[in-house]
Amino acid sequence: MDLIDAIRAIDKPHEDDVLNRLYTPWGENLDKDNVLKEYPRPQFQRNSYINLNGDWEYCIVPEEQGSSIPEKMDGHILVPFSPEAMLSGVERRLEPYQYLWYKKVLPVLKRTHHNSRFLLHFGAVDQFADIYVNSTLVGSHSGGYLPFTLDITDYLLFDGHNKESLDNMLHVRVKDTSDSSYHSRGKQTLKRGGMYYTCQSGIWQTVWIEEVPNTYIRKLRIRPEADLKTLSVEVSTNNPSKVTVKFPGYEMVKSPSSSDSYDTTFTGDFSFSSDTYPSIGEDHSAISPSYYHFSFTIKEPHLWSPEDPYLYPLQIITDEDHVDSYFAMRYYSIEKDGSGISRFCLNHAPYFLMGALDQGYWPDGLYTAPSDKALIYDITEMKRLHFNMLRKHIKVEAARWYYHCDRLGMIVWQDMVSGGSSYAKPVVSYLPTLFPKVFGRMPDGPATYKTFSRGSAEGRGEWLKEMQNTIRYLYNVPSIATWVLFNEGWGQFNAASATIMAREIDNTRPIDQASGWFDEGSGDFRSVHNYFRPLTVEKDPGGRAFVISEYGGFTHHISGHSSVDRVFGYKKYDTLDQLGVAYYNLMNGTIKPLITKGLAGAVYTQVSDVEEEVNGLMTYDRRITKINPDLDPSLSSNIDIALNKSQPDH
Repeated sequence: MDLIDAIRAIDKPHEDDVLNRLYTPWGENLDKDNVLKEYPRPQFQRNSYINLNGDWEYCIVPEEQGSSIPEKMDGHILVPFSPEAMLSGVERRLEPYQYLWYKKVLPVLKRTHHNSRFLLHFGAVDQFADIYVNSTLVGSHSGGYLPFTLDITDYLLFDGHNKESLDNMLHVRVKDTSDSSYHSRGKQTLKRGGMYYTCQSGIWQTVWIEEVPNTYIRKLRIRPEADLKTLSVEVSTNNPSKVTVKFPGYEMVKSPSSSDSYDTTFTGDFSFSSDTYPSIGEDHSAISPSYYHFSFTIKEPHLWSPEDPYLYPLQIITDEDHVDSYFAMRYYSIEKDGSGISRFCLNHAPYFLMGALDQGYWPDGLYTAPSDKALIYDITEMKRLHFNMLRKHIKVEAARWYYHCDRLGMIVWQDMVSGGSSYAKPVVSYLPTLFPKVFGRMPDGPATYKTFSRGSAEGRGEWLKEMQNTIRYLYNVPSIATWVLFNEGWGQFNAASATIMAREIDNTRPIDQASGWFDEGSGDFRSVHNYFRPLTVEKDPGGRAFVISEYGGFTHHISGHSSVDRVFGYKKYDTLDQLGVAYYNLMNGTIKPLITKGLAGAVYTQVSDVEEEVNGLMTYDRRITKINPDLDPSLSSNIDIALNKSQPDH
């Protein structure tokens, strides 16, 4: 064990550090008049689209003054960048005892039809949001990582003659407790340092409006089946309607009178991934959405893989509405190879997951990438480094990131966002890191709720709801291969029952129940983190697949490209040459031999540096890639080894 390195890696808060003003190439050249203008939801796209990103007004007020809309604002903010981010133009932190107010005059909206509706969409607002239109509270939303939508039609003012809207005012009130409470916050902290980063708040994803007809498509669920030839599509409309689903060579029509229109498996609250969200003051008891189930048999399917990321275009059409989407024919599973070893499989063939940990942080935008090209760059650069999987680490990303993973061919492991009260780091982090077989086996039931920072029953219920809604929201994403429920015990509780709940929503993907330690035995993987001990394959008593879901973390600080001079990481190297040699020795001398012994996947830490954590494959500003993949052409995108000769038993 590298005990000295482990001791050096104990993270400490350094909130007094002044971070260097690092800009990515995209942030440095940001066009403030064209901020993230791409359609924000590629799998549910309409022609009607009004982007509200850009210049808004803002103010931050004490909590006691937050009950009424302020008369005077503090200045201007560039949405959707958080006020803490450099690109917002504000660079002020929202404290837990304050409110952040936004103000925006809405553009002129012209009705295409007399009874059409206007939907206001928020990609994500951290953490609690109240939405006002013309000084009237329209609706509220809690949770900083999931999208929500409000029908604002009845709150808008229209000119009765030309059907155009008058001056309509939008206000958004935000409160964010960050890590001062039990709410989900991921790596954000009020006392940044080590492996925890600058907190951010407010609107951090695209805001937009679209016009829809009176009867419109609410929800779409796409499910490629295990036989790799059957595609199931489920559609929800807010009122009964004829629905047509088609893609090249295939078309099917359903109507409310169809015998199989209503599908009982299509249940639950899908508001986080549809076009509807309850508005305050409305009676929704009489609303009975219509559900339609379609099943297609594709004779010669073009299967999706990172090497051939083929996407089928998909259209959903009603009498008045039209949604463009896409899907991929692929299937993820855990199956035994010819030697009886459980492997991760893509399309029923063993597929080694060469993964990298992706925090989704940017020096200039924090949670918000400065441009669509920035999102693409991270993915393509990791593919160039021969990775075929990214583990999106305790953050839900903007929808366009998943779209680029789909079309570029990058498998995704999706973490749930962690929460809970202040973590007992010696118990849940330090001791399990050093001695996992002794301290990494603590049960996570009622007797240890407080130890795992889950003493609040309300907080536990909130996390379960958010976990379910995250899976519902991202269900259709072809590239997502695994749901990761808990990480290193941060806010973990009742992992076994949470796994059952997750499978009830999605039984088509494997689940990593507890990444790191505190495994309850009912996930699909034995998932360990190992930074300081020799890497090995541990045989699971239940025969589950084995993954090293975090390892590496090799550190090299590059002056002028780091947030601080302070260095946090797991093994330090003074030069890029030393780092490169150590990296390739790790991959070729350790990881490759472990694959034949049963290693199903491995996740290297990490994609980029983040603040004082300088163990990235790229610098935080994305200007330097520390590893040169051309030095070792034997590292293929799926590591060519004897594994590919093994066939699963069916």
